[in-house]
Amino acid sequence: MDNIEALLKEKGLTKTAFSDLLGIKKQNLNGLMKNPTLETIKKFASVLGVETWQLFANPEEIHHKKDGISLTCPHCGKDINLKIE
Repeated sequence: MDNIEALLKEKGLTKTAFSDLLGIKKQNLNGLMKNPTLETIKKFASVLGVETWQLFANPEEIHHKKDGISLTCPHCGKDINLKIE
């Protein structure tokens, strides 16, 4: 979940501030980031104000479009288009 650190930086949050928002100790945050449950992933996304999938996509791979979002596949380099309704 390397993207969490990028999202924290983008939102101007430190790991300490993020752990405070989650209501946990910073030491526990590192463990949760290494091996999160689905519930933890959903809580991370909620606190960061992002969709769950955004925790797994690299910011460089996300391209905002008028009618949705396009992600670049890290393996083949092709665009994956997501329509937002």
